[in-house]
Amino acid sequence: MNVDEHLAQFDDGSRLCVGGVELTRLVEQVGSTPFFAYDRRLVTGRIAMVRAALGPDIELGYAVKANPMPALVQHVAASVDWLDVASAGEMQVALDTGTSPARVSFAGPGKTDAELRRAVAAGVLLELESASEARRAAATGEDLGLRPRVAIRVNPDFTVKGSGMRMGGGPQQFGVDVEQVPAMLDELSTYDLALEGFHVFAGSQNLQTDILMDAQRQTVQLLLELAVKCPEEITYLNLGGGFGIPYFDRDQPLDVRAVGRNLQHLVEDEIRPAHPRARVVIELGRYLVGEAGLYVTRVVDRKTSRGRTYLVVDGGLHHQLAASGNFGQVIRRNYPMTTGHRGTGAERERVTVVGSLCTPLDLLGDDVELARAEPGDLVVLFQAGAYGLTASPTRFLGHPEPAEILV
Repeated sequence: MNVDEHLAQFDDGSRLCVGGVELTRLVEQVGSTPFFAYDRRLVTGRIAMVRAALGPDIELGYAVKANPMPALVQHVAASVDWLDVASAGEMQVALDTGTSPARVSFAGPGKTDAELRRAVAAGVLLELESASEARRAAATGEDLGLRPRVAIRVNPDFTVKGSGMRMGGGPQQFGVDVEQVPAMLDELSTYDLALEGFHVFAGSQNLQTDILMDAQRQTVQLLLELAVKCPEEITYLNLGGGFGIPYFDRDQPLDVRAVGRNLQHLVEDEIRPAHPRARVVIELGRYLVGEAGLYVTRVVDRKTSRGRTYLVVDGGLHHQLAASGNFGQVIRRNYPMTTGHRGTGAERERVTVVGSLCTPLDLLGDDVELARAEPGDLVVLFQAGAYGLTASPTRFLGHPEPAEILV
């Protein structure tokens, strides 16, 4: 992954644009740096591309945790079938879009009694992460005089290699171990719960097409085996997601068309004969919005220390933790970045870009080649549309939060 692969975001004068708006003009519109900017046209195009790959019989969900900015969620909600949330706060953002509660799913371990109460009252689909959570959901429904809608999140007995974060296989805080699901189904039959189906999410940020397709085959086989044990008709099968985006030089984009063809065959040949009315859902977050976002920050100082040139910017890890390498990277690598004045004839140099925090962890670009920048110039990080602001320690050292804008 390099800056040249983002040329669609530069105009003929090699000026960086977001949503057709030239960057320096956008800075004036926002009023200050640093800030995040999300390009709605790129999001719309990505959703359309995914829908074409999945075909008409597979529904598309957006994982709000990837980027819960209300304006962005509102934009995405108009083009997807589901919104998946992981807290009562995210649930409210989802419902504020006008999305029907019937199309909102609530996953995540450790749902509090207050969250369960709000979710049952709203009528969203609760994805149960444990037997005790099922008991609390049933008690909540009895207390409110409502029948909670539920699905079981399953922790599979296989792992998915190549995932940035594994969220299935082995011991997990996520979901119910597959071997425990039959006993849980027996227990659920004694409660007044509307069991709709199952959810498996085995891992995230996977760029290996063959491995991802194999994981989908295993997921479908597992869910079909579990569905046989259900006393009611299955109407919901969430196959997870895990589609990755390229962040680094050696990353190759996922072949989404191949993944989509594989899923279509699985639905047509395996799922439909047994469950003709089941809604089959693929849930994506990062893949829909990650490449549509930029993080824009300004150089406040330029210094040389024992032969190394540093650009000190007014942003940092407190806004964009992932780019610093402190959000799951085992070996730190640089996100793609550029300067806001990327001219074709500009002098280039190797620099280290650091943030404004008093910690050596605040590293945004280590020995990167950029057009020469001086205080006042802009530095832009790509791939900033997912797990940026809300996944970062914004209160660390008391700096103000950055703005966000959907263009």
